[in-house]
Amino acid sequence: MTYVALLRGINVGGKSKVEMSRLKTTFESLGHGAVKTFINSGNVIFTSDSTNTKKIVDQIERGIEKDFNLKIKVILRDLLTMKKTTEALPESWMNDATMKCDVMFLWEDIDTPDIMKQLPEIHSEFEEIKYTPGAVLWRSDRHFARKSKMYTIISTELYKKMTIRNCNSVRKIYALMQAA
Repeated sequence: MTYVALLRGINVGGKSKVEMSRLKTTFESLGHGAVKTFINSGNVIFTSDSTNTKKIVDQIERGIEKDFNLKIKVILRDLLTMKKTTEALPESWMNDATMKCDVMFLWEDIDTPDIMKQLPEIHSEFEEIKYTPGAVLWRSDRHFARKSKMYTIISTELYKKMTIRNCNSVRKIYALMQAA
């Protein structure tokens, strides 16, 4: 089975520094195959014979704590789930000079369509948001992105139960998973 481990909060603002080559070694030492990291924000594509996702997450979190002395939360997605998330992203949504687009991957305990009621109200004139199982998709006109109330979730408990990647990274991660 092919997976991606999405690590929350590493290499942000000089905190929780994790070197990708060492992280790759950690995953290999845990018995995972075809390990590949993507960018410095903690995306690890790998294969595993196990389908017990809770056990895999626990194993990865313990391995990171042992090797890096950091308590890092991990979201795990398999190839089929990433395919569904990627397909839910409208093709016109990009992360470029004119548009900002993020995918907020959700921990299981908040992964429900009701999550939309807990998020700040958006400005429909320049942004859109939608739920898909496992994630919330958000896009804004780049010029107005900083005016979005979505940034206010950073100071909430809800924010601690998600990890965010831009849509370009999500599409690339999915492509790497397909190639694994």
